[in-house]
Amino acid sequence: MVEVTLWGSLSAAAGGQSKLDIEAKDIRELFRKLAEQYPAFEPLIDRGIAVAIDGTIYRDTWSKELPPEAEIFLLPRLAGG
Repeated sequence: MVEVTLWGSLSAAAGGQSKLDIEAKDIRELFRKLAEQYPAFEPLIDRGIAVAIDGTIYRDTWSKELPPEAEIFLLPRLAGG
């Protein structure tokens, strides 16, 4: 079980919750379970969500393991130029 903090607009997809406890071993499983429990996450995942694990941001590294005691933040993908 990992505690995940939802940053910015992502909390709206989880019914306004800013922290979630999810049973997941890696980013791929985390995204799958989020989409199952909170269907509003699916289009956000498709657009891109960055995952910060203990201060390091991962984008497209879906096999990255989630250490049980890690600080995990999900951030909306930023776009711009």
